[in-house]
Amino acid sequence: MAHLARLRFTIALAVIAFGAIGTTPANAQFPGLDGMMGKFKTVKNAHDALRSIGEPEEIEIGGNLAGLILGAAPLVNNPAEQHYVNRVGRWLSLHCERPDLPWKFGVIDSSDVNAFSTPGGYVLITQGLFDRMRNESELAGVLAHEISHVVRKHHLKALQHSLGNSVLGDIGQSFASNQGGLSGQLTSKLINNGRELFIRGLDKEDEYEADRMGVVIATRSGYSPYGLVGVLQTLSAAPTDGAFALMYATHPSASDRIVRLDSAMGTRFDGMTGLVDDLPSFVALRNPPAVSSKTRTQRRKRN
Repeated sequence: MAHLARLRFTIALAVIAFGAIGTTPANAQFPGLDGMMGKFKTVKNAHDALRSIGEPEEIEIGGNLAGLILGAAPLVNNPAEQHYVNRVGRWLSLHCERPDLPWKFGVIDSSDVNAFSTPGGYVLITQGLFDRMRNESELAGVLAHEISHVVRKHHLKALQHSLGNSVLGDIGQSFASNQGGLSGQLTSKLINNGRELFIRGLDKEDEYEADRMGVVIATRSGYSPYGLVGVLQTLSAAPTDGAFALMYATHPSASDRIVRLDSAMGTRFDGMTGLVDDLPSFVALRNPPAVSSKTRTQRRKRN
């Protein structure tokens, strides 16, 4: 079932994931952010143990986990929205440290407020979260946060902790012996542990790190660094149940994240100009023109 869902996901995004960038903010490079980005430039310590997992295996693992999410909530049937989110996501991915991954972005049909990423470059946000975004910099902030999880291999690190190094080593061997695929037994282990991971959430420090790194990626891409802060402010004012329950269960509190992020950002972004908060294209996407009854009748006749 997960393989079928993953296949649908790959086919659905194959066209839009590599579409033209279109009208996007100009590339903005800010040397002053080096202090905030410095610790992210080299993968060390726990991540060294993941070197036995090559990029092809990482992408295979991520595809299986993305299929798990899509088995519960399929992609929204809105090509314009999917294309837009992919366009923004692909632009952001060009400004991270792993731009060559086959990045794929999607909006899933769920009223919950949440976002997910899996190894290898799969990023999904819920319709519930997308509908609460007030501008494109907020969308960029959330996508950049999820991109950061992938860049830092946070999910692989969590799987390493739950599965053990020996299983991750078996993945490399299985991938080689099965001509670019994983055995059914290993896939089952990954799915089961992935399900627990999505319910439990990542380590809090991973979330704080993704916040800091996401702000840098968004700013490098030409967006306001305060987009993610705006989303966190929305979350901090939201109830802890209903559509927000899973977000609160799997993430540190929004108020704590704001405090941590404010401390990390300091005055580094003061005085920066030319950064984008919103674009007319995002406003138009969120507020499509009303279709008259005459136009609807004409469309029905054509169909």
